[in-house]
Parts: sequence; structure tokens; C-alpha cells
Amino acid sequence: MSLNRSEKEAVISNVTGLAAKAQTLVLAQYRGITVADMTKLRASARSNGVSLSVLKNTLARRAVAGSGFEVVSDLMTGPLIYSFSDDAVAAARVVADFAKTNEKLVIRGGAYGGKALDVNGVKQLASIPSKEVLLAQLLGLLQSPISRMARVLAAIAEKNGAAAQVAPAEAVAA
Repeated sequence: MSLNRSEKEAVISNVTGLAAKAQTLVLAQYRGITVADMTKLRASARSNGVSLSVLKNTLARRAVAGSGFEVVSDLMTGPLIYSFSDDAVAAARVVADFAKTNEKLVIRGGAYGGKALDVNGVKQLASIPSKEVLLAQLLGLLQSPISRMARVLAAIAEKNGAAAQVAPAEAVAA
């Protein structure tokens, strides 16, 4: 079904808005995927804050023109699903995880930080832990020296406390 001019402009402005907010774009070929599987993919994307769209490639090229995602314009051929995410790794993770269980979804590439990513780049981006996990790891790393120092001081205090309790008993015996 073809779109009229105003509908095309609405699609372009919608995708331009998504691209302006997003950090990551992942392109994947969806040829042969069943409606049920596509519904699962969309639900997974929605729960992870990823915007999934099936777009005409010419409209997508126009929408990303002038943005950091323009670097992947040459990959925009064939039936593609476009995944935009504000989180740097969410789009890559959703698409890569789904592609592991469904071989008909073929990752074509993506863009992050104004740089084009190949298939391996998207998979590497997907393997990065989430922001919350990275913050927890950083906090644990920062707390590690302090907690070690506290344990050492507690052990020294315990040893000195035990020695102080023994010392008065020896003084009474003498």
C-alpha cells in the first residue's frame, strides 16, 4: 500500500525524531519471519525501550540524512527492520538475542556514535553489560579497597582486644 505525500512526511518526521534521541541504530533483515515471532520481537523491544519499525528504505534514508546514522545509508536495501534505542546497547542486545533463536532474522549492521558497525560490531555492542550492571561493578570496585581496609583494621582490633584481655590475667598471676 503506497503512502501519500503527507503520510510520507509524517513517517520521515517520526523517524527523524527517533534518530535525534537515539544513540544506536541496528538494521536487520526479517525476510521469512512469522507474525508470531515478529510479535515476540516487538514485545521484547518494547520492554527494553527499543523502537522497532519496518520502513521504506527511501523514507529511512531521508529521515537519517544529516544525523549520525547517515553512515549506514548504503546498508538500507531490502526488507529491513530498524531498531532505535536511547540506551547504547539495548537495540543491539534485543536484535542479537532474537537472532540467536531465529536464524531468519539476519543482522545487516548498525550505527553507534556516528560510526557504522558491521555484524560483528553489533554483536560486540550487544555483549556489553547494561548501564545498571556496569554501575554496580564500578561501585563494587570503588568499595573494595575500603572494605578490605575495614576488615584488616577489625582483625587488628580483635587481635589487640584479645591480647589486652590476656595481659591483665598474666599480671594477676605474677
